Amino acid sequence: MNSLYPYIDLHCDTLGLARRQKKRTLLELQGTMTDVKKLRAGGCLAQCFAIFLPSKDRIKKPESDYPGDEAYIAALHEIFLNTERECGDIFAAVRSAQDLSALEGSGKVGGILTMEDGRAVNGSFENLKRFYDMGVRILALLWNHANCFGAPNSADPAVMNSGLTAFGKEAVAYMEELGMGIDVSHLSDGGFWDVVQLAKKPFFATHSNCRALNPHPRSMTDEMIRALADKGGVMGVNFCPAFLDGDVSRTDATIDAIASQLRHRINIGGLECAAVGTDFDGIDGDLEIPDASCMPRLFEELSRRGFTADELEHIAHKNCKRVLNDMLG
Repeated sequence: MNSLYPYIDLHCDTLGLARRQKKRTLLELQGTMTDVKKLRAGGCLAQCFAIFLPSKDRIKKPESDYPGDEAYIAALHEIFLNTERECGDIFAAVRSAQDLSALEGSGKVGGILTMEDGRAVNGSFENLKRFYDMGVRILALLWNHANCFGAPNSADPAVMNSGLTAFGKEAVAYMEELGMGIDVSHLSDGGFWDVVQLAKKPFFATHSNCRALNPHPRSMTDEMIRALADKGGVMGVNFCPAFLDGDVSRTDATIDAIASQLRHRINIGGLECAAVGTDFDGIDGDLEIPDASCMPRLFEELSRRGFTADELEHIAHKNCKRVLNDMLG
């Protein structure tokens, strides 16, 4: 590994691309931002791989080969398991705090299975337990459409202020009992404040930015950042150009803009809330950090911009390890 700062990335969408390419594993993919080889080259300690459920509009397109949520989840899960079975010399699945600890000095990239959009839970605690037993360790309650947990971020105040459903509120406690992390990225503001009120453990905003710098409703207000930090949670910086600054139409993602996002969350929530959540393979544009192999460049450039070694260690892995260990037990 080639980085002074082994890092944990809280979100990528690579599993879906591996399925589209008909790959058995995540070892080496064509034209993706992330695969196991790129992660090793970039010094990744652990990568969160999301089972992202495509929107219903997308899967209704004539060219779609979508087999339904359950079959899709099973297919992406199988790719993750195949990577664990067939690439065990360089890849290790992380399902426990012991698994996370074992990565240190092993030369292996850790893989943490997550899920983005809880619609397949379908209001069932049995489904939550089933996904946990499959290895899912973080669940983004929402994507961009309402589901059994609540409402998404929205420019419509009525939607944005909507809280969690009755099931969503009960699910917070059950997920914490299971050891499944709660991810509030994409959630409505009302749903976020319900999580703050109900959560007993730190939770995640795996790939979210600061609304003070970026007006998109996906981004988090300073008040939300403070509340997340007060709960001991972490907030992964998203590299998507539209979420970085005041220009939501921009198509380039610079290290300067990423640095500003990191500095702002540290200034508002403290050092222990800042983390990385690239959203690789879920974003596009002209990215100054174009893929996982280039991540050492990020930490080198942040250092040149005045971030201290201690700050970079917390951003890269210390904060995420603390929250993951608390969650995994």
